[in-house]
Amino acid sequence: MTVRHVSGVIFLEGDCGVEEAELLLQALLENSEAEIDWRACGRLHTAVLQLILANNVRVRGPCGNAWLEKWISNLVRQ
Repeated sequence: MTVRHVSGVIFLEGDCGVEEAELLLQALLENSEAEIDWRACGRLHTAVLQLILANNVRVRGPCGNAWLEKWISNLVRQ
């Protein structure tokens, strides 16, 4: 599973495709104060990224994907 929610932290692990967007949304709705740990993240579908940005979720980084870390990490709240 690429999205897991444990004690207020949502972990994004491996390749997070479009199907993970719904799982992430459910986790965010259950706990609006949750942080996202994306250190083990591989690919990240734009739908998942849009949820992170739209909800202004704090992320724990650096992102596991070097491209995302370089180009996207400055857009998210850390």
